[in-house]
Amino acid sequence: MTNNIENNFDYNTSREKLILAEYGRNVQNMVEYIVALPTKEERNRYAQVVIDMMGFLNPHLRDVPDFKHKLWDHLQIISKFRIDVDSPYPNPTQEQINFKPEVLSYPQKRIKFKHYGHTVELMIKKAKAITEPEKRDQMTNSIANFMKMAYVVWNKDHVADDQILSDLTELSDGELDVSNVVLAKVDLKPPTSNNNNNNGRSQKNSSKGGGKQNNNNNNKNRQRNHNGGGGGNRRPNQQ
Repeated sequence: MTNNIENNFDYNTSREKLILAEYGRNVQNMVEYIVALPTKEERNRYAQVVIDMMGFLNPHLRDVPDFKHKLWDHLQIISKFRIDVDSPYPNPTQEQINFKPEVLSYPQKRIKFKHYGHTVELMIKKAKAITEPEKRDQMTNSIANFMKMAYVVWNKDHVADDQILSDLTELSDGELDVSNVVLAKVDLKPPTSNNNNNNGRSQKNSSKGGGKQNNNNNNKNRQRNHNGGGGGNRRPNQQ
């Protein structure tokens, strides 16, 4: 009995997978119907109706350039490139739709000091190729200051200038003169978000505390006025 009931129901899990789910099951069934039509005239007429319906179901595509072109391409994709109609645009091929991207080539270079990065090594290499002494010293000074900034950002701590000069000498194989390098001071700025939150909380707490004190003072004043007013309204004893 249970098996008979299950056979009477049509579940999505037993149906064919939707190729483009944004158009729904009905559009896919209509495209399958068009593919099976015997004459091209009928296929063209029904295909235009389906194209209009696909545009109605996805109005956001109207803002996409070549809106109609995209719909005709989707029609071919839904039909698994089997529909034979006169499209106003070139029909896409399955290879163009399902192309595989090229494999990305990851850098395999070994960085000596990772906290400085590979860019510093390229800058040092370029500085070593400079022949003019003045420009070479300026380039060396700029590289050293950049290295100090990168070190502080990486380690979140202060660094001695001698350490930067020693690393620069090692990276340049001693070819860059670091005797005239002037390193600027790099300040570590603590995050300000926590401080702002704490200040806001302290202000709220102080305002709340001030409100309680004002309420207490007002209550005391009311009691005093009430007591004083009651005594003033009493009549003196008549003798």
